[in-house]
Amino acid sequence: MVPGDNAVERAHPKYYAPGEVPPTETVPLPKGRVYISGTTRKTASKPAQYFEGIPPQVWEFQVGGYQVLDKWLKDRRGRALTQDDLEHYRRIVVALSRTIELMEQIDARIGAWPMQ
Repeated sequence: MVPGDNAVERAHPKYYAPGEVPPTETVPLPKGRVYISGTTRKTASKPAQYFEGIPPQVWEFQVGGYQVLDKWLKDRRGRALTQDDLEHYRRIVVALSRTIELMEQIDARIGAWPMQ
């Protein structure tokens, strides 16, 4: 995260994948970013705050029809994230990344699903 108040703004979160150019930048991003503030005209005067290094497959991961990372942040709109919140979000990212890795390993070993 970059310095700021850690508040999840109303029109956020917004995800930008590697290679995309967010409104606050002039060059494509090398890694995915999840912005929690500063990407709208109304808030462009203050520094944008974001989580960096979020792969697209982690951002898009769903459980029960909900996009996990997006929902977690949307549930916290309008309030500032605490240090505990920031650490919890980072841990969710790691857990989802590891889950995706394990799913890929299982798929590689088992093959087609359902089993025939």
